Amino acid sequence: MKFNTKAVRAGITPDPTTGAIVPPIYQTATYVLEEVGKNKGYDYTRASNPTRAVLEANLAALEGGAHGVAFASGLSAVDAVLRLLSSGDHVVSTEDVYGGVSRLFNRILSRFQLSFTYVDSSYPERVAQAVRKNTKLLWIETPTNPLLNLTDLEAVVRIGRERGIPVAVDPTFATPCLLRPLEFGVDLVVHSTTKYLSGHNQIIGGIVITNNHDYFEQLKFIQKSVGAVPSPFDCWLTLTGLKTLPLRMERHSSNGMAVARFLEKHPKVAWVKYPGIESHPQHEIAKRQMSGYSGMITFELKGGLESGRKLMNSVRLCSLAESLGAVETMITHPATMTHAEVPTEERVKRGLTDGLVRISVGIEDIEDIIADLKQALDKVVLG
Repeated sequence: MKFNTKAVRAGITPDPTTGAIVPPIYQTATYVLEEVGKNKGYDYTRASNPTRAVLEANLAALEGGAHGVAFASGLSAVDAVLRLLSSGDHVVSTEDVYGGVSRLFNRILSRFQLSFTYVDSSYPERVAQAVRKNTKLLWIETPTNPLLNLTDLEAVVRIGRERGIPVAVDPTFATPCLLRPLEFGVDLVVHSTTKYLSGHNQIIGGIVITNNHDYFEQLKFIQKSVGAVPSPFDCWLTLTGLKTLPLRMERHSSNGMAVARFLEKHPKVAWVKYPGIESHPQHEIAKRQMSGYSGMITFELKGGLESGRKLMNSVRLCSLAESLGAVETMITHPATMTHAEVPTEERVKRGLTDGLVRISVGIEDIEDIIADLKQALDKVVLG
């Protein structure tokens, strides 16, 4: 099956009892056994659920993987991958990761004797230089949140293979529509299904996809043991959103390009980062390993914090919100919102300055999106 067909049909068959074309919501906690020690494949929803199984099969197929394991949030999916490690293990991580990931790594997992080294993974040689004898995972986010830096996956996978270290990649901003890391030899792929995959700001969820059966078995055990699982209804909503994923990503990408071009020319914007424009430092990598550029844009306003605050408070169509990847255009000020808990010195060192703005371009009419940004930028007064 081609990708667009997989989005609609992969892992989905008519309900055997009624012929329903849409998978049912099996909103149940438990299942009646046929007899002692014999069930129909399910015994307790924390361990497995038919609706969740369909979602896991569908997303695994979209990613080109053999196994999918769904979780209650993107962060619980990240946490599950890190639980594959042991006390004393070391992780080399992309430095510009989602703030929730760095919070999980630095403030929770570090208490259990996991250690982390952060590098700009857009320079693969820095990943290699950071590897230690006890390094057991390379954690890569591409494109990164919020700076939209890209990592050459072939180069990083080569580093991992040479040293026997698995590579995990979070390509949430791209989705399987635009980037499928398993095709580059990556071991584990993590998505926040909250974002583009469900696409409608309705659910919180995550998934880990792999071709490695041993990792799959371990992740299923973690899923069952920890219990951070999505509800059947959330799985059903995600499946519904996935059917239109290719169509939505096409519009997100075309709108994203138009907004990036508009911002590039605006006198109150210092710079714009969008993988699809030539000024992006990893544009050639984007062309080589992605089939589109999504709707995520980061730009720096002249005037710093006050400019950012003024823009945020002046938008009308764009929603001031922390999430991303939905049909609505959303705008975020990382310094005061998504990355507010990151210490200021560390935040600035990573490039998350006070004037930085992240926009998740939706699927509304592009003229309306640009008109709203224009009127908000008109209200920004530079000192």
